Amino acid sequence: MLKNQRAKVTIRCNVCGEKFTLRGRREPGGQVETGFKQCLCDNDKHFSVDET
Repeated sequence: MLKNQRAKVTIRCNVCGEKFTLRGRREPGGQVETGFKQCLCDNDKHFSVDET
């Protein structure tokens, strides 16, 4: 996948279990940036991120 292409990402909150499915852009380092900042439960650090 090229760095300019979009990737589908599933983010799961490790505190409350809420699940978010987002699209993001791949950065040069291989990570996907979605713009996701925090969960509905105010958690902003403990997430599981899986690329699909």
